[in-house]
Amino acid sequence: MIVPRTSREEIIKKLDRKVAENTPIMISSAGSGLVAKLLEQAGVDCINTFSGARLRANGWGTMSMMWPVLDSNAQVLNYTRQDILPAIKGDAFICICLNPNDPLRDMRTVLQECRDMGVESVSNIGPSVSYVDKTSNLYQVLRKSGITFEVECEMLALAKEMGFVTIGLAFDMEDSVQMIESSKPDIFCFHAGTTKGGMRGFDSGETIDVTAARTEEVYSTVRKINEKTLLIAHGAALEDPEDGQYILDHTTGHGFWTGSSTERLPIERAVLSTAKEFRDLKFNKK
Repeated sequence: MIVPRTSREEIIKKLDRKVAENTPIMISSAGSGLVAKLLEQAGVDCINTFSGARLRANGWGTMSMMWPVLDSNAQVLNYTRQDILPAIKGDAFICICLNPNDPLRDMRTVLQECRDMGVESVSNIGPSVSYVDKTSNLYQVLRKSGITFEVECEMLALAKEMGFVTIGLAFDMEDSVQMIESSKPDIFCFHAGTTKGGMRGFDSGETIDVTAARTEEVYSTVRKINEKTLLIAHGAALEDPEDGQYILDHTTGHGFWTGSSTERLPIERAVLSTAKEFRDLKFNKK
């Protein structure tokens, strides 16, 4: 197996062409080679890999990646190398979500490992400390121990310096501004919250119009800081294609990022429905 290679220049050229054509950029997460192959065939621009996606493929929710029993970076590096890269043709580029706060790894070395395996894009959400509520005691304890959002921003800045296409994610206005100012990512995604729906999704009760309004508020602010950054939406009430269209119609970004929406949810529906049809089959009476 020879894994296809790409470059920062090729990726940026493709993204710029999408913007010029007024075609939405689509990033989608994949927790298995089969999902990655199908996403690429569907025309997704970027296939994202991260430990939460792999766990979703095993029937868990995304947030299970937060448990300390999981070596997030080992998981994502191994399954990207073994499952994802051999499954694709190279029409879509791969973005690895790393855990920059890993206390046992030098991120420059990790980034070089990504490059050696054929990955030219990285993100900061594997997992991010931003998943933890800032008002909680846990968040303050994590910061005290050195696990901070600033470390995530520093990793993205280093990755860009090394020539990677960087995709930054933040969960609120404060962190969004900090990331744009300090990391200057090529693509910025406002993470509106855990995607609702299905067996493992969390429904906060937020509607798609509220998700769109919160997303646009962040877009408006970060665009004033760096108008060249591509803006992407993700999460919360963005559950199905109709929600995606609402986001495109009511925000001024360049596309969207799907995780559970094009992975966990359709798998749950298709397998359950088809398996039930087979389970309902009966022997013909003779």
